[in-house]
Amino acid sequence: MPESFTFAMGEFDAEFPTDYLYAKNHMWALPMPTQENVVGPLRYRFGLTAYAVRLLQDVYFLEWTVDAPAPLTARMLIGSIESKKAESDLFTPLPGQLTEINQDVLSDPSLINADPYGAAWLIEIEANPAAAAILLSPSEYADHLVEAWEVAQRTIKGQANT
Repeated sequence: MPESFTFAMGEFDAEFPTDYLYAKNHMWALPMPTQENVVGPLRYRFGLTAYAVRLLQDVYFLEWTVDAPAPLTARMLIGSIESKKAESDLFTPLPGQLTEINQDVLSDPSLINADPYGAAWLIEIEANPAAAAILLSPSEYADHLVEAWEVAQRTIKGQANT
């Protein structure tokens, strides 16, 4: 089993692989092998982290508002997701070129609940190295989770504006 780090979300422990990169919007990024030299764009596969999946709980609907191939800008609205706990918009984790959408997870969004770091990958994006530099290392993401969890707890308790 690959190495991971754990983040406590109340009574629930979320696991995060240490061989992935992460975006601040709680998507993981897995660098994909390329056929070319690493001079051009890099391709990343993205999915929802255990943090996002835990907050959503029981995903049952996923919709994309873009189709591959398509150019993507930073924080561009690309779709939506619904679960028993929430409905959320999905935004690009980084600018680049949308190259692929996982049709399996589109047909069966419940895969997100069962295998968020495997079969439930969402999209693939090609990005230049400068754009991809915004992705976080596992330790940077762990630090980001501390702040995000505090905000989530205030929001859940209705104290977001206090």
